[in-house]
Amino acid sequence: MGSTREGLRSIALIFPMMIFLMLTILMVQLQSFQKMFLAISVAPLGLIGVVMALLPTGTPMGFVAILGIIALSGMIIRNSVILIDQIDMDIAKGLHPWDAVIDATTHRMRPIVLTAAAASLGMIPIASEVFWGPMAYAIIGGLFVATLLTLLFLPALYVAWFRVKEPAKERQAPLPQPRSLPLQRTRQNASRPLRFAGRRGHRRRATASTTHAQESPP
Repeated sequence: MGSTREGLRSIALIFPMMIFLMLTILMVQLQSFQKMFLAISVAPLGLIGVVMALLPTGTPMGFVAILGIIALSGMIIRNSVILIDQIDMDIAKGLHPWDAVIDATTHRMRPIVLTAAAASLGMIPIASEVFWGPMAYAIIGGLFVATLLTLLFLPALYVAWFRVKEPAKERQAPLPQPRSLPLQRTRQNASRPLRFAGRRGHRRRATASTTHAQESPP
């Protein structure tokens, strides 16, 4: 217990500086507070996998497991930054944001899954150790859940945060249709110009006959 407390105290002294450096590097890379928040938002969700791995195996949550959680958070944020950076690159190429999110997720799925699988498989040899076992279980379980959340939750959060709309719905918006007039009114309106034309022709004939009568000699 004494060594665990001393280890936690040493981590607590360095932890604020580590957080500051991590946020600075993320800000330089992403150049946006909103995107930095998106990259960090997936890291706490990795604790779901940590709990799912530690509880069934009966592994204690000690100093070594905390070290594994800290290393796990860095791996999760790295995958999130890779995905967000790919989305920005696709948008810069001229793709619609909706298409950029889908294209970036499909293109980066294989590298993210392979790196997570390599890290998890690398922890298997030390999982049976008494000292390093908690860290191995924390990283394996956390990476398994965090990889799924990075490929599913992060794109959905990006679309919801920046209010990206699907382009198909925007193009297929229904146009306002003109109101159809009743059939009787249409027939009445069509017959009116003929009546007016008949009246005008009758007036012109009457005017022409009076003019001809005035011009004719007595």
